[in-house]
Amino acid sequence: MGNLRKHRYPTGGRGKIETIAQRTLKQPINCSGVALHSGLDIKMTLRPGEADSGILFRRTDIAGGGAFIPARWDQVTDTRMCSTLGNEDGVTIGTVEHLMAALAGMEIDNAVIEINGPEVPIMDGSAAPFVFLIECAGVVTQDRPWRVIRILKPISVDDGDRYASLAPGNGFSVSFDIDFDSAAVSRQRISVELGNGTFKRELARARTFGFLHEVEELRAAGLARGGSLDNAVVVSGDKVLNEGGLRYDDEFVRHKALDAIGDLFLAGAPLRGHFYGQRSGHGTNNALLRALFADAEAWSYDEMLSDEIEASVDLGIWTDDRARTAAIPATA
Repeated sequence: MGNLRKHRYPTGGRGKIETIAQRTLKQPINCSGVALHSGLDIKMTLRPGEADSGILFRRTDIAGGGAFIPARWDQVTDTRMCSTLGNEDGVTIGTVEHLMAALAGMEIDNAVIEINGPEVPIMDGSAAPFVFLIECAGVVTQDRPWRVIRILKPISVDDGDRYASLAPGNGFSVSFDIDFDSAAVSRQRISVELGNGTFKRELARARTFGFLHEVEELRAAGLARGGSLDNAVVVSGDKVLNEGGLRYDDEFVRHKALDAIGDLFLAGAPLRGHFYGQRSGHGTNNALLRALFADAEAWSYDEMLSDEIEASVDLGIWTDDRARTAAIPATA
């Protein structure tokens, strides 16, 4: 990816700087579950990844040692009801957004996701099980600088009904608006700044949701075959059918924000800026990334320094867990 910009010291700065390190999993960890749309039973393993490799999916059920698919915006082949990635051989992996959101929220830069089917298991419909897996596996720093994609100017996409934008900002923040006819959902809005465990506390447990009257139509299209009240919030008319009700009063918009975080992590690195979505879905989120990378003046690929993060924390504008991780010494 182009536009690499390294931060420089101000005149009179120190002769040595601290560059924040990339992170990966400490050890492999396994899980299994049903796939939301295909209904298949899936086994998945999260493994440590090499520095600078990003997030990489590997289909272990494909002959010849498996098939690899980078988790990137330009590998997205379908956005109906989920984000699906594909490679040049036509091998796909679907429903990646919840896992990608967990990896982004837990600040995992590099990982290999081995999976024996065409879809990430839905688990309970949220990102919380994946957060738990990452915590169980543990996290280690790597001997390479942490890179982020900094938004340099506003970019937006608008199809009349759905809107999404990215704008410059410190850290990474997300705002989202939804509006549904059902009184169970209605109008909801959320605005959160990611960092210091915000993703785990505020968003990770928010589940995917759907409407009962749409189920037959989705299944006729080959979707939602593994969906149930165990892995989705189901709304019928103005009522939530799940026995335990909602996990948050505004669980619906929190999940839309979670989806956006997962979709945006397909940028290939963490974003530094502000995202706003209005009824935005997977297709709009991907279109936004395509618009961003089509404009070379809208972004830069930066290596982050510990003193920049610490200064931002002092100003109250950036509270990132990386401020407390091990750093890589680097010469100016």
